[in-house]
Amino acid sequence: MLAYLKGNFTFKTPTVVHVECQGVGYEVQVSLNTYSKIQSLSEGLLHTHLIIREDAHILYGFFERSEKEVFQQLITVSGVGAATARVMLSSLQPGEVVNAVLSGNEILLESIKGIGKKTAQRIVLELKDKLSKTSADANISTLKHNTLEQEALTALTALGIAKNAAESAIKKAGQSETNLNRVEDLIKAALKCM
Repeated sequence: MLAYLKGNFTFKTPTVVHVECQGVGYEVQVSLNTYSKIQSLSEGLLHTHLIIREDAHILYGFFERSEKEVFQQLITVSGVGAATARVMLSSLQPGEVVNAVLSGNEILLESIKGIGKKTAQRIVLELKDKLSKTSADANISTLKHNTLEQEALTALTALGIAKNAAESAIKKAGQSETNLNRVEDLIKAALKCM
């Protein structure tokens, strides 16, 4: 399995990117979300997922690991293929997809081209528990713009602390102590605030 590709972007469209790695060019299918982030770049890294079918090998690429994780969860749902998952991640940010699933917002999912009422219901039903147990939603939380807080939240939820309680404790710790420059210090401070 190809985990990622790092190289030069030799060709870019909103749906396909060619990545040259050590003289080999890979054609990678991308979402509009990923395209918008690499549009001005001449080189970079794409997290990849390879789909092998009887008639083709298709490589999908994502600028952020969280988008790849959401994509991989979506394609496990019956009736949602890779093309549909890519359309979903082109219509909504990964965090919006996760939040829609976790909150049961089927109407938002139905607004995406190719997603009907039954498919939206199936996505919510099949992914709600999976997404609430993974760290994908931690990467897309209200703390998403602060990497230190994001890492602390991921660690706290991995310890079994509820996401909402962990977020609240991290915010309290950040307000009470201003010299928290390391993840370990923030986690310790957050645990004291619980």
